[in-house]
Amino acid sequence: MTPTAPDTARGAGVPGTRRRSPAPAAPRTYRPGPAYAAPALLAYLAVRLTGLLFLTVWAHRRHHGVWPVLATHWDADWYLGIADHGYARTLGTAFDANNLAFFPLYPVLVKAVAAVTPGSRATTGLCLAVAASFAAAWGIFAVGDRLHGRRTGVLLTVLWAALPVGLVQWMGYTESLFTACAAWALYAVLARHWITAGVLASLAGLTRPTGVAVAAAVVVAALLALRRRPVPPRALAAVFLAPLGWCGYVGWVGLRLHRWDGYFAVQRLWHNEWDGGAETLRRFRELLGRDSTPELFLVVVTVTLLASVVLYGLSLADRQPVALLVFTGVLLVIVLGSGGVYFPRARFLLPGFPLLLPVALHLHRASRRFRALALAAAVLGGAYCGAYMSLVWPSAP
Repeated sequence: MTPTAPDTARGAGVPGTRRRSPAPAAPRTYRPGPAYAAPALLAYLAVRLTGLLFLTVWAHRRHHGVWPVLATHWDADWYLGIADHGYARTLGTAFDANNLAFFPLYPVLVKAVAAVTPGSRATTGLCLAVAASFAAAWGIFAVGDRLHGRRTGVLLTVLWAALPVGLVQWMGYTESLFTACAAWALYAVLARHWITAGVLASLAGLTRPTGVAVAAAVVVAALLALRRRPVPPRALAAVFLAPLGWCGYVGWVGLRLHRWDGYFAVQRLWHNEWDGGAETLRRFRELLGRDSTPELFLVVVTVTLLASVVLYGLSLADRQPVALLVFTGVLLVIVLGSGGVYFPRARFLLPGFPLLLPVALHLHRASRRFRALALAAAVLGGAYCGAYMSLVWPSAP
């Protein structure tokens, strides 16, 4: 790690001389290898094992199996269906029935890896999600460490692991894979590895619809870098690489359905039209002002959305790097502005880990006792919410 400038700058304490500000720290040049990231990865493992233990005990008491909850339910079933049978060839008219709404990278990986490994595709999908979650935790640590030091990186990773919907990180879903692509793309931007950033943003665009947020972050940061002279050619390449994944899949769906708006027509059948936030505000009013006995999980979703807006304001005040602000800003606009189903929106914000940076910085400055109590409460609360989400809440996370 780069040492800080000494406190005894030249001229300090000498009458009649002007004290100079300490020289800025040189940019970090190390690579955040697994050994250096080990505290964050071990802490991540401990948090997720706590959540899994809580889920297992609760499921046993309710006579539920843990494996189906993690590997085969809800969106996991859709991805396994794509891996088994491919995509639909027609639009159809049935609501919530066209699998073209689900992006291809995860089911393609499941099919490819399952072809050369033992076990079912459900096993492969879950193992891929868990492996991707560690890659995501590593990337999150790398971003936090590069910006604010190793302890902040560890705290950021723990906070991400302890989110109320953190159990999804170890389910057959795409959130872990998407977060891994997003985190390392943002790290690559901070490190000025433009080609890597562009490729990872393209992969994120093949993973989830919100991959457009990663592409936007890389493109904006690269365009700002192009103002320098001489123009860095790799930054120009990143501008073209970053949106390829998202645009490629959306274009392919259009060709498959023989209409230019094919992908958006599929999303309309899933009630996922963008309405500028009207549906979100309606649900806020209903849950916070009219419903005297709101469902606990919907309260958690609502609090998560409102907290995310506040945290974005704090991120702006902290002057986070532009790539992080663009990523979380576009992600919030997509999630809050959607007219689609309300209850999965906390999960949709799971990849927005830079929103947790203000909290990680506050905990870094706090006393050891307060930090320990806050993290314990977050871990236990996340474990309870994850189990409740999976075993009590009747719909998808």
